[in-house]
Amino acid sequence: MIPDPASGPRWALILGASSGFGAATARALAADGWNVFGVHLDRRGTLPKVAEVVSDIEAAGCEALFFNVNAADSDKRTGVIDAIAARLADDGGSIGCVLHSLAFGSLLPFVRQPDEPGKTATQAQLNMTLDVMAHSLVYWVQDLVARELLRQGARVFAMTSSGSRLVSPSYGVVSAAKAALEAHCRQLAFELLPRGITVNSILAGVTRTPALEKIPGAELLANKSISKSPVGRLTHPEDVGGAIAALCDPRLYWMTGNVLGIHGGEEIIG
Repeated sequence: MIPDPASGPRWALILGASSGFGAATARALAADGWNVFGVHLDRRGTLPKVAEVVSDIEAAGCEALFFNVNAADSDKRTGVIDAIAARLADDGGSIGCVLHSLAFGSLLPFVRQPDEPGKTATQAQLNMTLDVMAHSLVYWVQDLVARELLRQGARVFAMTSSGSRLVSPSYGVVSAAKAALEAHCRQLAFELLPRGITVNSILAGVTRTPALEKIPGAELLANKSISKSPVGRLTHPEDVGGAIAALCDPRLYWMTGNVLGIHGGEEIIG
């Protein structure tokens, strides 16, 4: 039997809403009638892109309330959740979808190689990367549940990558964060199912996003993915955003604790 979803207007909370997977998911959910709370961290040069996302959500007839803050800062998180609670109190709505799509961390190697002198990852960089890209999911979910803003029927998603289990140069710190993120999703899935809330990791294929462009050797990675694709293209942000919107269907209430591949078969091709 499909559980009855929470009543009131549907809202999504997207952490990392200004570009890439977050922006594409915001647009896809708005096309399905979802209002969007967006958290992002942008400077003046990229704010026009944020305005485009907000404009597209509003053009779909939905409401957008965005916050330009560091999602991994505990005080900022409290302020955003206070604002969300105040807005939802106006119409009795609740958050039916959360997407964690924060991509900020160290891309330095663990150990300096003899032929590649340079810096290596520090303890502070390891801690920061795991805090932003993994642990912050737990803190946001804890606070949302404590404030009763995440109710029966809600979906929680977090963006992982094949780097959670595969090795590539300079990706070790982020790889650890992705592995931790998947572990957090499994534990949250276990603890939240009695509340009727599902939690799944999303494994996208190689996608041209601002985060990809920061990875050393990104172009080689993209070309390799294209060369083995049966259709000769990378995953697009819209592929992932549309799939996440579809995964919010109430009939998927029993699908939780998974790593869901949205990659056009990339992960099965040798």
